[in-house]
Amino acid sequence: MSAIVPQLGDLGKPTRRRSKRLPWPVLVCLVIVAGVVLMTVFGAALAPQDPAAQHLTEVLAPPGSGHWLGTDELGRDVFSRLIVGARTAFVGPLVVTIGSMLIGNLLGLWSGYKGGAVDAVLMRWVDFMWALPGLLIIVVVAGAFGGGYWMAVALLLVLTIPFDTRIIRGATLEQATLPYVEAARALGLSNRRIMILHIWPNLSATAVANAFLTFAGAIVALSGLSFLGFGVDPGSPDWGRMLSDGTNLLFENPAAALASGAMIVATAVSMNIIGDWLYESLSSRGGSK
Repeated sequence: MSAIVPQLGDLGKPTRRRSKRLPWPVLVCLVIVAGVVLMTVFGAALAPQDPAAQHLTEVLAPPGSGHWLGTDELGRDVFSRLIVGARTAFVGPLVVTIGSMLIGNLLGLWSGYKGGAVDAVLMRWVDFMWALPGLLIIVVVAGAFGGGYWMAVALLLVLTIPFDTRIIRGATLEQATLPYVEAARALGLSNRRIMILHIWPNLSATAVANAFLTFAGAIVALSGLSFLGFGVDPGSPDWGRMLSDGTNLLFENPAAALASGAMIVATAVSMNIIGDWLYESLSSRGGSK
């Protein structure tokens, strides 16, 4: 009885609520991503110096008050280039993520819900795309047609869509046989309405987490292509290009290479951690069954 009825002395005490504070790793990652977004939007205004200005009298200057991360082999301010370079590092993966999520989710829903010949054709296409060496294809096509940054983004988008399609298709198969779907069919709702307004909300946790994973993979892939010379034009401020240009400066000014590499890793890891946290949060609220 005493385990059920609260003690009289406890009645006047405030009830402790479960803490809803963000875990500190997630908070740190949110700060990192917010900083990258600010650099993406306001990079030119935030940069203390012109990222393209060459100061030949200050070539390979060490980090100091005038240049927080030193200068490169042409005397350009590394810190300013790092800030402005966030735009190409962030926008391209964002385009890949949004495009892949929209198209891949629609194809996955359609394939898992319709089944039959539709599912068979789409899954054979997915299997074929997964069998292709994605980065090698981008290198060959971009090299053959002389494509730049946006061609690399478009090719990566096409190669990423099958990943989202397979994930959402598998989750849709689990939902399509549940009673609420059968009830919606019995009420005469259209297939489009059932897929988008009834099934997809139950897949939102998976879709959102997958989008963050896609972004992390895209930023690494596009930075790698820029490192190999198949992304942005030479001389453009870009994290992958800066990493490539700075590899020869490791002993003169390590920050010229390590700063951009650290930003790529920090952004990709932050996106993964935030995606995992969002998945757990949405799942606990019933966003995914």
